[in-house]
Amino acid sequence: MNSKNFNRRNYLSANFAPVLGVALGRAGFAVVAAGALSACGAKPVPQSSFVLLDGTRLDASALLGKVTLVNFWATSCVSCVAEMPALAEIHTELSPKGYDTLAVAMAYDPPAFVLNFAQTRKLPFKVAIDNTGAVAKAWGDVKVTPTSYLVNKRGEIVKTYVGKPDMAAFKAEVLALLSA
Repeated sequence: MNSKNFNRRNYLSANFAPVLGVALGRAGFAVVAAGALSACGAKPVPQSSFVLLDGTRLDASALLGKVTLVNFWATSCVSCVAEMPALAEIHTELSPKGYDTLAVAMAYDPPAFVLNFAQTRKLPFKVAIDNTGAVAKAWGDVKVTPTSYLVNKRGEIVKTYVGKPDMAAFKAEVLALLSA
């Protein structure tokens, strides 16, 4: 199996859906699949502290209890700018159900640009600035944007996206984690 092309959800569906479908029905499979997604290969979020645009700090432990997308981005990144409306839409729709988004601007992004972007686009989620690059380093030495991490309610990274994700598939994964 080529690890570059491995998709855990497809693997689960192909290998376990017939058994689980009979035993649990479709809704039951979604819950089991979400649990498998959150348990297989999940690793705890790194200890880190985010500095939000208003100057307050948010510790990584604050991610516990919610499904959260931590999105590393830059105002100079065309893909990052292109995915923001969809991320904002999903955040607005799912935040009442326990979903959150944290956009972390890269160290090379001028803070004034980040602030202007967040204000003019009225981003509905928290935006942090990684002034020193320490947060990007702690989260796997992020160099490519957008790079995003999907975090489950237990504070574990369950999926990493490099580049713009398929938003329909991403939303389905978030919904599965929210129901788990």
